[in-house]
Amino acid sequence: MEDYSNIPIDTLDLPRFEEVQLTPLRAGYYKIVLINIALFYLLLAIAIGIGIYYLDEARPYLYTAIIISVIMLVLTLVISRISFKNKGYAFRTHDVIYRSGALALTTTIIPYNRVQHVAVHEGFISRKLGLAAVEVFTAGGNSSDVKIPGMDKQHAEKIKQLLMGKVLNEETDAA
Repeated sequence: MEDYSNIPIDTLDLPRFEEVQLTPLRAGYYKIVLINIALFYLLLAIAIGIGIYYLDEARPYLYTAIIISVIMLVLTLVISRISFKNKGYAFRTHDVIYRSGALALTTTIIPYNRVQHVAVHEGFISRKLGLAAVEVFTAGGNSSDVKIPGMDKQHAEKIKQLLMGKVLNEETDAA
């Protein structure tokens, strides 16, 4: 019979993920964010314009709608910039770290032995800018656990190969 021990861990001595230097997203990714915002507000402006044009009773609210839209646009731009600056990732020996958020930061750490699948995704605009997103899937879900956008396409492919190599190594070591 094996000796069983359950020694407490001093959590103050654990490595701190906050001290890891994260790689920021490529600056070109912020262009994609701005294009998406511009498309949304263009559609909103068209909707407001159609409402004002066809609904006579809506005309008195034109200035209010414009002022609210401009305030929303400014807030969206400020929050998207903060969010962009806060995003970062790191690949360490045993795990991947991804941080995101604007008002509240979320840090996700996925050990390589939990990775089931890795995908590289390119949107239409991303492809034109040579950017891609790496999606990391773990067991038990149908959506990715981490999606790291704004990476160079070639770098994203290398990361996918790295992660799939780690997954394959873990599987062969377990067998």
